Amino acid sequence: MADWVKVAGSLSAISAGSRTTVWGVNTASAIYRYTNYDANPWINIQGALSDIGAAADGTTWGVNSGNQIYRYTGDQSTSNWVGISGSLVRIDAGSRTNVWGVDSANAIYRYTNYDTSPWIKIPGSLSDIGAGADGTVWGVNAGNQVYRYTGDQNSSNPWVNVPGSLKRIAVGSRTNVWGVDPAGSIYRYTNNDASGGNPWIKIPGTATDIAAGADGTAWHINSAGEIYRYTGDQPS
Repeated sequence: MADWVKVAGSLSAISAGSRTTVWGVNTASAIYRYTNYDANPWINIQGALSDIGAAADGTTWGVNSGNQIYRYTGDQSTSNWVGISGSLVRIDAGSRTNVWGVDSANAIYRYTNYDTSPWIKIPGSLSDIGAGADGTVWGVNAGNQVYRYTGDQNSSNPWVNVPGSLKRIAVGSRTNVWGVDPAGSIYRYTNNDASGGNPWIKIPGTATDIAAGADGTAWHINSAGEIYRYTGDQPS
């Protein structure tokens, strides 16, 4: 695939905040951080997670198979992870102050930036969520419908439906939004909700999870756990 370069390793979930902040977890819940060096790309980080969210500012959060929530503190202490109260199955971090998740009942939660009372419930129902560095938030529901958060502009209707059908979504910024449909096809947002009735452009490849950074970075993993970094915006 000319648009993607394969990177050694095997992951089941991936998240990218930027070109230099990429994290993933494998099927055994082991945690890996990208070294920024493809010849030896991953370093194992202590802990066990089932989903992970990495932000451009270095913020990283995760949830484990028991739906427990953790924030990475390994760059500040030797404990690596601090537990945060709550229960989530999917999580994403756009920045230190833009962290979102969904629970096993598809309820949506936004981090309050206050660990003592960390989560505020947001109206709606989503199965996956993506948060960008600039505050942008998108989600998809169990019916693969796509939504963009507008609650900071319209509290009476916090989500606007965007045409398309996706089961996974990733947000780096307002202009770097990617998704994967139920068949595994990869799509990139055109930044135009009404572009011919289809605001998505199909990108070659198949994926089970996708990651998008604030700087335009994108990664994906496929059903075999293979890892790819997007190079389609670079000269061939």
